[in-house]
Amino acid sequence: MSIQTLEQFISAQQMQFPQAKGDFTRLLQAISLAAKIVHREVNKAGLADILGKQGETNVQGEEQQKLDVFADNHFMDALRKVGECCYLASEEHEEGKDLTQQKQYAVGKYMVYFDPLDGSSNIDSNVSVGTIFSIYRRVSTADGMEDRDFEQSGRSQVAAGYVIYGSSTMLVYSTGKGVNGFTLDPSIGEFCLSHPQLLIPEDGRTYSVNESNYNQFSQAIKNYLQFCKEIDPKTKRPYSSRYIGSLVADFHRNMIQGGLFLYPDTYSYPNGKLRLMYECNPLAFIAEQAGGRASTGTMPILDVMPTELHQRVPLIIGSKNMVELVEQYIREFSKAEPTFA
Repeated sequence: MSIQTLEQFISAQQMQFPQAKGDFTRLLQAISLAAKIVHREVNKAGLADILGKQGETNVQGEEQQKLDVFADNHFMDALRKVGECCYLASEEHEEGKDLTQQKQYAVGKYMVYFDPLDGSSNIDSNVSVGTIFSIYRRVSTADGMEDRDFEQSGRSQVAAGYVIYGSSTMLVYSTGKGVNGFTLDPSIGEFCLSHPQLLIPEDGRTYSVNESNYNQFSQAIKNYLQFCKEIDPKTKRPYSSRYIGSLVADFHRNMIQGGLFLYPDTYSYPNGKLRLMYECNPLAFIAEQAGGRASTGTMPILDVMPTELHQRVPLIIGSKNMVELVEQYIREFSKAEPTFA
């Protein structure tokens, strides 16, 4: 079987655009390099002094794990040094890094938002974790960044993807022309094309939600969950409940098998809990490119206009027909109850 590495795939794609200068190619190669370094540490975490808590909290008020800090440092370092970025924003930092003001590295035109290690609270239990990234192109041409650079919806992403560190490590990304998955072959140290033109099944038989929040859900979501549990052989219900607690892992399973992930608004998080720029937008981009759907429950995720760096939104994502049914429940039942906000 012929093997095509990530770098060969990217180079072949670049050849379709004679005007391309290779800057975007170098950016993806930097992400790939950082992912390989994180993969190495994740796979020897039980043998190295890298498990456990860092002893600090991030801007989200979450306890940082040692691997959070490790992954953040290596992605920041790789993306700075590649010379193709003008702005970097990590879930672990209160503010983004404006690279137009730096002197030691070249500055490019890409803005990168990333969650360096999604699901890291599970790492001590040897559960799959991941990295999520989102890439925009700067729209201003001034010496420094401008407000309009940050006022771009998810539809303006030029690329997005994630890396899942599990039984095998996979990098999945899209540049707006479908979704392709690459599995890391440790024997040669290369990501190799393993899942070309990934498509999410239109229907699934799995739903992923933290049901400990059930009493905080709206009546619309409660009714949908009851629908999932009803016995109906014609629609192959009840559906299976599968919740890992690692967004990348839950999303990736649904990408392959079909299914639905929900983190709706709750009484505790009336605007949703997951972050728009680091988690929801990139995965929504991937989902739509793979034939799926991503919604807040009332509108497509990719149409939400960002108002702040760490903005939170509800997320309903996965198989197209399943997401649309949740949206239908919300339209029908939400009229009769007050909102949380």
